[in-house]
Amino acid sequence: MGVKREPVGAGEESVWDYPRPPRLEREKARLKVVFNGVTVADSTNGFRVLETSHPPVYYIPMNDCKMEYMKQSAHRTYCEFKGTPNYYDLSVNGKEVSDVAWSYPNPDTGMEAIKDALAFYGKK
Repeated sequence: MGVKREPVGAGEESVWDYPRPPRLEREKARLKVVFNGVTVADSTNGFRVLETSHPPVYYIPMNDCKMEYMKQSAHRTYCEFKGTPNYYDLSVNGKEVSDVAWSYPNPDTGMEAIKDALAFYGKK
């Protein structure tokens, strides 16, 4: 049983057209993350990773993140294309969310540009 593709409109992208292994590209738009009324990341130096069947993942350099709100967690995973990420909990003015962001301190070949950049889950 195959996946039924929805039509793609003008200016849209289909996750089924993204490559595998994933492609890394510079993001032209400003990336901003706000949590509990505080901007915790704001950058025009981001990247996005495009991988078949996945929504784009946006990475923001740690230099453009307020790391004082982030604390590395014990959560661990592995990505066959990017390596082993570190996960981060976020705490702002008494509101906390666990494992909301991740970064690759030593990304695999081809993904070096996202070294020490944070990606955030959008729905946590």
